[in-house]
Amino acid sequence: MIKFTTQELEMEKSLKQRIEFICEFCHVTPTITNGSIKRINNTNLNYIEPHKIVVNNTTFLAFNYSTDIYVGNLNRKN
Repeated sequence: MIKFTTQELEMEKSLKQRIEFICEFCHVTPTITNGSIKRINNTNLNYIEPHKIVVNNTTFLAFNYSTDIYVGNLNRKN
């Protein structure tokens, strides 16, 4: 049986501040969910789940230490 280990990632402080500043300027409230690292035990396979930011029913995905923001899924980059 395949076993997974999940470790939560904290959002980078400067990334969180930028998102909160933009949302405050636009008078909207974001819902931020931290990403995680999912590891398959006994292998070298890892999956990094991005941080999710939901604003007005639109989901944005962001990674720490990256300037790219994805809209809805990882195919649409802004």
